[in-house]
This record gives sequence, C-alpha cells and structure tokens, in this order.
Amino acid sequence: MFVGKVREVWRYPLKSMAGERLEVAPVGARGLWGDRGWALRDEAAGEIRGAKMSPALMRCSARYREEPAAEGESPHADIELPDGTETATDDPKIDGLLSDLVGRKVTLWPVQPASDLAHYRRAIPAARVVGFLSRSRGFRKLAIGAMRLAGKDKELREDFGRLPGEPLPDLSLLPAEIFEFTSPPGTYFDAFPVHLLTTASLAALARLEPEATWDARRFRPNFLIETAEGVEGLVESNWGGRTLRVGELRLKCEMPTPRCSMTIQAQADLPKDPRVLRTIVKVGQNFGVYANVESAGRVGVDDEVTLV
Repeated sequence: MFVGKVREVWRYPLKSMAGERLEVAPVGARGLWGDRGWALRDEAAGEIRGAKMSPALMRCSARYREEPAAEGESPHADIELPDGTETATDDPKIDGLLSDLVGRKVTLWPVQPASDLAHYRRAIPAARVVGFLSRSRGFRKLAIGAMRLAGKDKELREDFGRLPGEPLPDLSLLPAEIFEFTSPPGTYFDAFPVHLLTTASLAALARLEPEATWDARRFRPNFLIETAEGVEGLVESNWGGRTLRVGELRLKCEMPTPRCSMTIQAQADLPKDPRVLRTIVKVGQNFGVYANVESAGRVGVDDEVTLV
C-alpha cells in the first residue's frame, strides 16, 4: 500500500537539542548514523538525562562538523546555545557552559559501548532487580498501576506532562530494558532507533486545535512522511506490527509514540504551548510511531513510503 513520500529527514547529534535537516542519510540497525550521538549525564542524579528535566536544551542546536563515517560513530558537533553563544563538543569549557544553562552539574558524553551497562543504568534503587522483573509485560503493567494507586507516580506524571485526572500512556509497551536503563544500551534513544510522523496526523490535530502550532519539529521525527491524497487521520497509530518500506529501508513499526512534556516546550521560533499536549492526550496520548530497522539502507527526501 502506497502511503506517501519522505518530506523531511532529521538527525539529532545531541539528545534533546534541535537537530539538522538532511537530504539523504544512511540508516543502520541503530537508526540514522550519528543520531543521538551525544547526551548529557546529570552528575547529581547519576544518570543520562534529557529535556524532560532540562527543557532549556531544546533551545540549543547541534550540527556535525563531519558526517559520521560508520554506524555508531559520534563525530564532534558544533553547538549554539540559546543566547547565541557558539561552542562545541570538543570545547574544554563545554561541561561548564551546559551546567550553567541547565542549572545543575552535567557532563557531555558520546555514545558508549553497549557493554558499559553502568553508563546507561537508571539511578533508582534496585535498578537491576526492576530490570529483571520488567522482562514480563504483566509485571510492567502491574507495577505502573500500583504506583498510580499508591500516589507514587508524581515524577512519572511530571515527565509526561499529565495534569490531574489525565491518564498516563501505556508504558508497558516499551522495551523491558527501558525500565532498567535510561536508553537501550549502546544508544541514547528514548526507546527505539527510528521515529516517524505523517503530515496526515499533523493536519488532523491542527483541525482539532487550530490555534496551536503543529510543527513537526516539536515531535522530533527522523522521517516526516507527506501522505498521499486521501490518506487522513492519525494513520501511523495503526501501523503497530506492520512493515514499512522507506526508500531502501525496511522498518518494523513497533508501537505508537507516547508523548511527553517535551512537545510543549519552546524551541527555536516555536513558543511554549501546553495546548499541544492537551490535544494529544484527548485523542489517545500517542502521536507518531516508533520503529526498529529490519533491513538497513539509505533514505532521502522524496523516497516512496509503502506498507508491505
């Protein structure tokens, strides 16, 4: 089934910062080469963290000086801070500049080997035990429900920007390793290596809340798909379990993307806008789709997108 064509290709050199728009990109098992190649470690918390805790990062931008030569590489990137200050990942003062920006001590790290589990592990009590038990989806659902009933889900609700009375997304669908680690080890992704969004979905929410600015940059997709004429609604929400061909790439769509407080934050010329998340919560809490890579390849603007 023909879905449409790739309108935009995005790569994000530094987790939570604005990324760079590309014409074409190689994609491997770990997503676009160089995507989320760098991230901040919160030294007080003792774990990798992003804009959920430090929204000022979203008003920064990062761009690689050179293209990654291989999957998993993290070349040095130039960074622009919100006040226009220019710095870079290899600036000796970078940790101090970013610490001042977010108001806590942080250090900047390139992606580390997947074997360095300590680098990725969450700073929660008994993280290893939680990780072991979370291999069962039944346990994940039970644990999240118990937290809610006990009133212990405050931090989770803050992360996802949920108001009192609003439901949390079904996080039991996330990979089990996310409950032990801040990202799949060997990456800085929230959950899966590829994120897709369609113009049909953007248009559907714009009709529901026309006063908000429904710009794809709020949602940080790797591929924005311009859907074919007649394709309407939140189409990608139904792609779970389906295979998608994007250019040379074959993707396995895994789950709709749960949306969090990052979607409402100010970035570049986009103002802070809580209406964005309120609208998403009303239509089912998810927006976009996460995917794994079944077959690597190159993807470029105007490549055709089909459901296999």
